[in-house]
Amino acid sequence: MGFDVGTVPFNPDGWGPPETPASPLLTKHDGDAHPANIPFAPFSRSEKLGRVADWTRNSNFAANPSRSAGGGRDAVFDFALDESSALAGAATDDSSFRLVDGKPPPRPKFGPRWRFQQRPQLPQRRDEEVEARKREAEKERARRDRLYHLNHRFSSFSGGHGPRRDTPAPKSSVDIQPEWTMLDQIPFSTFYKLSFSVPDPPEDLLVCGALEFYDRSFDRVNPKNERRLERFKSRNFFKVTTTDDPVIRRLAADDKATVFATDAILSALMCSPRSVSSWDIIIQRVGNKLFFDKREGSQLDLLSVNETSQEALPDAKEDINSAYSLAIEATYVNQNFSQQVLVRDGNKVTFDEPNPFATEGEEVASVAYRYRRWKLDEDTHLVARCEVHSVTDVKGQRAFMTLNALNEFDPKYSGVDWRQKLETQRGAVLATELKNNTNKLAKWTAQALLAGADLMKLGYVSRVHPRDHFNHVILSVIGYKPRDFAAQINLNTSNMWGIVKSIVDLCMKLNEGKYVLVKDPVKPQVRIYEVPADAFENEYVEEPLPEEEQVQPPAEEDATGNAMDAAAEAEANSAAGAAEGEKDVWRLV
Repeated sequence: MGFDVGTVPFNPDGWGPPETPASPLLTKHDGDAHPANIPFAPFSRSEKLGRVADWTRNSNFAANPSRSAGGGRDAVFDFALDESSALAGAATDDSSFRLVDGKPPPRPKFGPRWRFQQRPQLPQRRDEEVEARKREAEKERARRDRLYHLNHRFSSFSGGHGPRRDTPAPKSSVDIQPEWTMLDQIPFSTFYKLSFSVPDPPEDLLVCGALEFYDRSFDRVNPKNERRLERFKSRNFFKVTTTDDPVIRRLAADDKATVFATDAILSALMCSPRSVSSWDIIIQRVGNKLFFDKREGSQLDLLSVNETSQEALPDAKEDINSAYSLAIEATYVNQNFSQQVLVRDGNKVTFDEPNPFATEGEEVASVAYRYRRWKLDEDTHLVARCEVHSVTDVKGQRAFMTLNALNEFDPKYSGVDWRQKLETQRGAVLATELKNNTNKLAKWTAQALLAGADLMKLGYVSRVHPRDHFNHVILSVIGYKPRDFAAQINLNTSNMWGIVKSIVDLCMKLNEGKYVLVKDPVKPQVRIYEVPADAFENEYVEEPLPEEEQVQPPAEEDATGNAMDAAAEAEANSAAGAAEGEKDVWRLV
């Protein structure tokens, strides 16, 4: 098939068409002249002309009646498939042809139609990978929102804009009284530059108590072979302050040292730059001696949870995930864990003296107190009571160890599920705990170093269900050498002792009396106040009378016991008083 262009006239005499055409181009129809073989439609000058010929149009376009019907002015010039057209012969072949790319041409990205009409989205895959990515994105978005609100809250405290109305300001661990006199204010930035070396190892003056052996079967515990955490209601745990310790009183009377403290108090001082929550330490200057004490029911007796985390915990005290509730739960978990991982067959390692805080016939927890002495300078020696919790045999030699437990309360707060990550990504779990609980882990490491422990065991204890704070399971137990772990968490022993030495030198310049060292609840700094001699002496917990001697006891008297029952007997805070007030006994009742 070819395109017939017709007869082309030739003019031999010059330019332009000849005077007489070779063949007639116009034919007569009904008295009018029309071009030959060309369709013609009459039109008016007032009408707008459309396309004269659409050579790019698809031949199937006319098959759609909705498009071809009512074509208006373009219909009269639609001669693509006209019988007189040269394309009419190919209409049969073109009708069976289908265009592969049938998508409509792209619309311009402007104008009102593009503004209000959205492109249809392709259906997304609904497999596990896509769902997991969506969950991770939502979790990350929620974490960023919480981080933004938390930073906004702390920036409002320190930026002068005032705290938000819906977020209460952090409270101090002790109420600052108007009659107290502030003597000094020390920012944490000065602590980072301090350094001091003490002779190592220190001198052991006395070891008291008895230790049970560690059960090595707990080293094989994993999330697939978990152990239920038991409760030890009959064993007593003692948290006795410095001046109530009869052994320290005896050593002070014998003039064995000039500074006296406990490992819990010293570790709080050594790791103070890592702390966020408020805490306080009582300092008593008696003659040429210095005693570091803690208040009864002090914050130092409880284990903080997520203290250095960016995720804000609920503010309501009765919430099971509030900072106070989690601190009580962590203390309860830590004490029970330290007794469950022992071989309870009655075989114990005894030392020079029995437990100085236990009465005859009383069942006590496995603990040994090492009274150790460090030399700070020629005239200053420090004696501290340090605790070890168990003993084991390593290559034929006995090694002391400390036992502590990290507790998981809700994976949504940390973003890491221990049951899924402990076996495959143990380093990620530890890194998350170092980020959220760096102060607690640093204090445990400092206590192990002070006590001269050869090993420190960390247990990973989780709730059976995130909303059940009564029942727990042990998922794993991992051992570390204290010095190696200190290097891993960037805990410098010279800096630790430098902080203690600077505080001791500062307090030795004070007059005789009572002082309190308070960590600011918001700013990274500590303050020293001079307080009256009778301060904190009225803060004690009175031991209730026997039930037969009580007549209609008010509800307030049993408030402590009821709170402990409601918290799964988690608060180790009720005391069985020692004679003449020289001991502070903690029980889980």
